[in-house]
Amino acid sequence: MIDVAADGPIRTVTIDRPEARNALTVDGLKTLEGAIDEAAEPVIYLRGRGPAFSAGADLNEVAALEGDRDRAAEFARLGQRVARTIEDSPAVVVAGIDGPARGGGLELALACDVRVGTPESTYGEPGVSFGLFGAWGGTVRLPRVLGEGDALEFALSGRSIDAEEALRMGLISRIEDDPRSVAEEIAGNAEDALAALKRRIRDDSERATQERREADAFADLVAAHADDIEALLE
Repeated sequence: MIDVAADGPIRTVTIDRPEARNALTVDGLKTLEGAIDEAAEPVIYLRGRGPAFSAGADLNEVAALEGDRDRAAEFARLGQRVARTIEDSPAVVVAGIDGPARGGGLELALACDVRVGTPESTYGEPGVSFGLFGAWGGTVRLPRVLGEGDALEFALSGRSIDAEEALRMGLISRIEDDPRSVAEEIAGNAEDALAALKRRIRDDSERATQERREADAFADLVAAHADDIEALLE
């Protein structure tokens, strides 16, 4: 269900279940978690095989949770853990979204550092239409990304949006025919600077701590890249 391929500084992680629109089972989530957690590359490119990014949770497995509140909560916590693994990875994680990203699939994309859609990509949280909502961290990340007003309207309506509207709302950063090109662009930069930038931008400590850590990280990079800086002056 999860295919991993390394190409220099980029690890491509593919959700490979096109016959089910790349819906994720418990086993698939655990395998995805491992593929992200074990990455040694500075950039991870997350994509789906075939005509969808991911439909999210496998509804057959969700249906099997009926009447078992503990197992349902455990399933949600697993998805949350995978999303946190993506968010906390030292690698920069780029989501390449082609076709639908729905429910949990969208929530995993929200955990990525950069989201790039193709012109054919679409986005939605349809769970509310059948009495559910995404519980893989979506209610936490969606308002961070969109702001509370747009997040509420988007989630409560259950509607799907196209790439242009997703770009306008800030759900994705760019629209590209080949989203991998953005991963390649990022991977062309200094590995230690990428990791430092991600840590600093993701840091949710109070302001004084953030600024101290920023200054320390800058000093570390100046020391590490003294020769490169000198070369710029020649």
